[in-house]
Amino acid sequence: MGPGKADEAAVAQAALIWDPALAAYDLGDAHPLNPLRLTLSVELMKAFGLLGPDDVIAPPPATENQLLLAHSIGYIEVVREASDWHFGTQMAMGLGTEDNPVYPGMHDIAALTCGSTITGIETVLCGERRRTFSLAGGMHHAHRSRASGFSVYNDASVGIAVARKAHPGLKVLYIDIDAHHGDGVQDAFAGTSDVLTVSIHESGLYAFPGTGFPGESGYGPGEGFSANVPLPAYATDECFVAAFDEVVVPLAEAFAPDIVVAQLGVDAHHADPQTDLGLTIPGYRSLVRRIVDLADQVCEGRLAALGGGGYHIVEVVPLAWTWVMAYLGGVELGDEVPEVWRDHVRSSLGCEPPVSMGENDRFDSPAERAQNVLELTRRRIMEVRKEVFPHHGLVP
Repeated sequence: MGPGKADEAAVAQAALIWDPALAAYDLGDAHPLNPLRLTLSVELMKAFGLLGPDDVIAPPPATENQLLLAHSIGYIEVVREASDWHFGTQMAMGLGTEDNPVYPGMHDIAALTCGSTITGIETVLCGERRRTFSLAGGMHHAHRSRASGFSVYNDASVGIAVARKAHPGLKVLYIDIDAHHGDGVQDAFAGTSDVLTVSIHESGLYAFPGTGFPGESGYGPGEGFSANVPLPAYATDECFVAAFDEVVVPLAEAFAPDIVVAQLGVDAHHADPQTDLGLTIPGYRSLVRRIVDLADQVCEGRLAALGGGGYHIVEVVPLAWTWVMAYLGGVELGDEVPEVWRDHVRSSLGCEPPVSMGENDRFDSPAERAQNVLELTRRRIMEVRKEVFPHHGLVP
């Protein structure tokens, strides 16, 4: 059974997949993955009037059978144990580390995060919405039997696996613009030709998880269905656009997916404290526009967007993701940040919030740090084209 068909007018608007309980994905006060980045984004969306009663869908948690499509039973049992603090600080299967500390209720909230992505994808496939945004999703580093990179369960891998089981023969294009390589999703589907994963990220020579090079192109039936563009440090908006236009677009056109699942992490922004890339807010918006246009072109607009990384939690993440929600829903936002949200930030965090939805003039210009990055990017683009294009009948 393929994607559902529906009247165009009935599915034109987007839906946010959200439940306040998703903000309980809390790895500790000192951990960079602060759930405030989610709640501040939702509050800003509300301040702009984007979230009417029909614009938000509350997800159920993923079931054990759904989780088992992407994770081993042994790993799920360890996550459950860790959630009850049965092994204290003991490290097992990637848990209990600085990146992935354990906390009470961890299994339940990670399963709910997976449920949000399952719901987002199925809402699109059944024709209820053309586009969805699973804000808390995008935890793309978890592997079948290992936590990694702040990710307990891999909601993207679970969501795609659940969709493929429900819709046999479904072809999924997974696009990842997070600053970090989408290694867990790549590994989950590297052996199949029904899922094409494309990741544009900071090179693993400099950044976690140390993977994502052009030679990682899949194996067996999936050879050529994993594509990676590792960018040099300080890569600019122009570098991201070149990688997208010269790698993602031709591959998507040749692959002809039924749905696009896009991880829209915003940690590639030049002010992000965890990375060293040079993307700006206008550059990020340009990438999202391209993803939406591509989905319109190759799969009748079916797009399930996920959140992901992003650690500048006041002046970057809420502005970026609120704009995403508006754009997915066909709403044009003004440039001025609503005063009600600014008051909320002042009262809750005690800091002065941004005034404009655009690039903050308090940040240093990323252009000042960029040297020869476009030339280096074009070399990586050519490498990945040579590696994967022949598998799709394309000329490198």
